[in-house]
Amino acid sequence: MTAPFWTSLSTIRVRLSAALALALLPVLLLGAVQAAIAFSREGAALRQNLEFAAARSAASARARLEAADILLQTLAPDSVGLACALRLAQASDRIPEYSNLIRFDRAGRVACAASTVPADPRRAQQAWFQRLRAGDERVFTSAPGARYASEPALLAAVRTEDAEGRFDGAVAAVISLASLKPRTADPSLPADAQFALVDAKGAFLGATDPGAFPRLPANWRADIAAKGSGVWYADDPAGNRRIYSGAPLLGDDVFVIVSAQSPGLFSWARLNPLTGLIFPLLTFALAFAAVWVVADRVVVRWIAYLQRIAALYARGRLSVRPLQAEQMPPEIRELAETLEDMADAIVGRDASLRESLAQKDALMREIHHRVKNNLQVISSLLNMQQRALADPAARAAMSDTRQRITALALIYRALYQGPDLKRVDLRPFLEELTAQLIVGEMTQGPPVRTVLNVEALVVDPDRLAPLALFAVEAITNAQKHAFAKRGGVLTVNFHVSGDEAVLEICDDGPAGDAAFTASGVGRTLMTAFARQLRGRVDLTRNAAGGVTARLIFPNPASAAATPVSLGNQAAA
Repeated sequence: MTAPFWTSLSTIRVRLSAALALALLPVLLLGAVQAAIAFSREGAALRQNLEFAAARSAASARARLEAADILLQTLAPDSVGLACALRLAQASDRIPEYSNLIRFDRAGRVACAASTVPADPRRAQQAWFQRLRAGDERVFTSAPGARYASEPALLAAVRTEDAEGRFDGAVAAVISLASLKPRTADPSLPADAQFALVDAKGAFLGATDPGAFPRLPANWRADIAAKGSGVWYADDPAGNRRIYSGAPLLGDDVFVIVSAQSPGLFSWARLNPLTGLIFPLLTFALAFAAVWVVADRVVVRWIAYLQRIAALYARGRLSVRPLQAEQMPPEIRELAETLEDMADAIVGRDASLRESLAQKDALMREIHHRVKNNLQVISSLLNMQQRALADPAARAAMSDTRQRITALALIYRALYQGPDLKRVDLRPFLEELTAQLIVGEMTQGPPVRTVLNVEALVVDPDRLAPLALFAVEAITNAQKHAFAKRGGVLTVNFHVSGDEAVLEICDDGPAGDAAFTASGVGRTLMTAFARQLRGRVDLTRNAAGGVTARLIFPNPASAAATPVSLGNQAAA
């Protein structure tokens, strides 16, 4: 029968693994808490580094722009005449951050420049130029109206005036945005940090990677204005979670934005495999596997071995010994030795029991033998007494009694001569009983032929005695009334039909109606024997005209009946 599933949860391996899991659970939880704290600290450090990077970038850019402002103011008085282009080219060569230095007249035309300037017919109408015309001292713009450099750049322009203080044009510097971003080699920044410049409306003036910057949140300027810098999380256009930090570059007009990959749990675990959950989980898994393997090799393996030994003992093979006990752990070795001692004790006890059973068997056979001998002595005495009697009725009664005693003696002989003291094979017993009864009367009358149809059935002595005595009465009646003067054929049938067994004694002699209604001693004894077997008697006329005495009783092989007593037999 298959064991329920939950029984497999109570095995030694499962229990040891559960105990280890409970023991290591605090360590695992502590590791998880430490990992969570480290993850939180790393996130906070990343936000702080980005915030500092944005502030440093803004400060560095402001310093460069202020230096550009000073340079332009210095160059403004000398940015006229024939040497203008030469002076501007020399200044641009000394400062690589400047892509170009340009002198515009009051109409927006190029007066001189350090390098080539793109044409812009509407330069005088551009917003930045109009602001200078209106009186602004300086202007910074990322949309001057023309592409003044081959890379994203910022145009810084300073107003120039003539001797009377009237607007006389501007001196402009084209500053590369790449020169304004912080150093990417900063060890405090992630490797994938990106930078961008935005104006006050949130429009991007330039970015190192435009794909890393989504639309700015609605309150980004308010956060920066309140704290001097701001930090927020958002998804870039590709759907990746990133962290952003911003700081003002030029007042409220230009801002620098720094972006980095957000430290998600799994990405953080990849970046920090030894300080995260891997070590606790790996330790837990290794300990669990070690307990599972050790429990199997050190405990379960030997218990299974001892179970096989015990199964052999249960099948009676007590000579088998656990030869591998020397390889077992001491505790299990003691169990194996105890099992071996138990087998030795069982062998000794079995030998003693077999000897006792043999002695008992011999005694029982001797008892049955002596009882049979005593019954034969009694039968011989009755035979001697029968010959001394002159009254035919007395001789007949003595003969009937002697035949009953002979039947009982035959039972005891079958018991002590057979292989089983508690069972007798019915077929040879009925054959011998019928032969003895017929042969004993053949000297006094015509010969009688017997026909036996007996199925094999093993019965105990308690049921055999009334069965044999019933057969004695039926055969004796047939000898007296059917075969006394004419001989004939005696048929003995025994068969088993389901839960019932049927014994039939049939003769072929003529039977009158009195044979079926008489209530003599023989009929009374036959009824009594049937009751002892919990059965019934049926007398019928057969096809040959004779009497069939039928005994029907429960089949001993299929229905356990109450053991019957031999008290009535002794009384009979």
